Amino acid sequence: MAREIILTEEGREGLKIELERLETEKRAEVGERIKNAREFGDISENSEYDDAKNEQAWVESRIAEINHILANATVVEAPKRSNKVAIGNKVTVLMNGGVEREFIIVGVAEADAAEGKISNESPLGAALLGAHKGDEVVAEGPTGKEIKLTILKIGKK
Repeated sequence: MAREIILTEEGREGLKIELERLETEKRAEVGERIKNAREFGDISENSEYDDAKNEQAWVESRIAEINHILANATVVEAPKRSNKVAIGNKVTVLMNGGVEREFIIVGVAEADAAEGKISNESPLGAALLGAHKGDEVVAEGPTGKEIKLTILKIGKK
């Protein structure tokens, strides 16, 4: 059974922008690279051609993936006021009693740890979902170590 694809409104808009860029700029750019690489002659030993074809395959795959996500996603909106953590919320936590961090809970398709966007299906995101301000939750970190989180603030992103 396929799992549900969840997006925030911001995530949907970001995917639409990425799709537009891939379908217009990136396709044309890769097509031009392939055309130029063909002009070098024998394509059987042409690394520029191989690289361009690989990039073309990636671009087409990503376009198909984004189209699938957009066609099948459920878009959720963070509650305007909430006393418990939900998808779309920005959550401020105290980690292991010391470091304060902010996370935005999103669906898998838009998770980006570098931007502080964590998936509702990740151990950390799953532990936070449904918790209230002041609650202490425990999640397993990437190394298997236990992480204790105290929820300081729940807001809209």
